[in-house]
Amino acid sequence: RGLASSASRPREDSWLKSLFVRKVDPRKDAHSNLLAKRETSSLYKLQIHNVKPECLDAYNKLCQEVLPKIHEEKHYPCALVGTWNTWYGEQDQAVHLWRYEGGYPALNEVMSKLRQNKEFTEFRKERGNMLLSRKNQLLLEFSFWNEPVPREGPNIYELRSYQLRPGTMIEWGNYWARAIRFRQDNNEAVGGFFSQIGQLYMVHHLWAYKDLQTREDIRNAAWNKPGWDELVYYTVPLIQEMESRIMIPLKISPLQ
Repeated sequence: RGLASSASRPREDSWLKSLFVRKVDPRKDAHSNLLAKRETSSLYKLQIHNVKPECLDAYNKLCQEVLPKIHEEKHYPCALVGTWNTWYGEQDQAVHLWRYEGGYPALNEVMSKLRQNKEFTEFRKERGNMLLSRKNQLLLEFSFWNEPVPREGPNIYELRSYQLRPGTMIEWGNYWARAIRFRQDNNEAVGGFFSQIGQLYMVHHLWAYKDLQTREDIRNAAWNKPGWDELVYYTVPLIQEMESRIMIPLKISPLQ
């Protein structure tokens, strides 16, 4: 009886360990190299500003005067992808998305030049007086998502942000490389990004819709496509937190 008990114990231990220990395939490269687009070296910066409620109109006016000058300046290797106010979600909030053509060297070049730009220095000082808080992230775009390009409006935009469990970015990418094909019929997929600096293991999906009812109809229609439910089933356990912002573009936003 003692021999039988001791022989079964390793099998029981092995079965219990299988419940709690995930087997992970060894990776020979960084997540950024496995998931990001190789044909481009673009780096994205997501800025989120929480504005004093009484200052939002003045903040928007100031941004609409200054940000296009940076976007249009040929000597700055950057472009304004989109700029919005959050409509549903955290209120009195501004969201800006920038692209730096050439990666980190381009980012450093732009930041160095802006520090020498007296107008921008004054802009930052005036803007700072209007803010409650601000944060940013540096992002790369997923290789399987659309390139975010200017589009005509009017549209509303949804920024869906996911905090993933550490170590699950590759799994997320593998599932969404298949899932994105279910969300292309109505041209709603604008861009997909993952964080490199700032809050890590963050994923952002950017969508465009004509209105809230269209958003609801498109999202419901996805559940009628064979395979969508399975991909949702496998991706949900990878998420620690998630947030949805419905945003309205400013007049200067290339994404309208």
